[in-house]
Amino acid sequence: TRIDKAGIRLDRKRTLAFRFNGRNYQGFAGDTLASAVLAAGDAVLSRSWKYHRPRGVLTCGVEEPAALVQLESGDKTIPNAKMPEVELYDGLRAESALPWPSPARHLLSINRWFTPLFPAGFYYKTFMWPAKAWMWYERFIRKAGGLGAAPEQEDQDRYVHQNIHCEVLVVGGGIAGLAAALAAGRSG
Repeated sequence: TRIDKAGIRLDRKRTLAFRFNGRNYQGFAGDTLASAVLAAGDAVLSRSWKYHRPRGVLTCGVEEPAALVQLESGDKTIPNAKMPEVELYDGLRAESALPWPSPARHLLSINRWFTPLFPAGFYYKTFMWPAKAWMWYERFIRKAGGLGAAPEQEDQDRYVHQNIHCEVLVVGGGIAGLAAALAAGRSG
């Protein structure tokens, strides 16, 4: 549900259509993926790694730990994008990084019933024997980890690259950085 007058960055005259987890949604220009999906009433957007407990949006910025998505597909795919950082655009396609078939009805959520069997670091001890089987186990452990998949195709776009050389580079704008810049400027 949206508040009528809030959201000064929203252009409520421009409606944008997008897909999230295979469902069609609508948002406004200026929305983030997180704000548009939350406004549509979906609160469970992902699942926790080990026990696959429901997770929603926790923050509104780069520090978001839970609401990770895989954007687009093919050579344009972007893994592990944080929903509060993704600005909505018309035709956007996103999938939650972990849950299958959906965040609300995730198959591996049955792990919550087996909590005593999964202590911290259980996979380091449980799956170490036989040693030759580790490569087989690892595929499933990584898949359950809930991180996105890297693109398998080469990105066909071209990007501008620059190598910029400088005599002095000051990193930081605090007291030490300003003092270093002042000293460098005075020395010529």
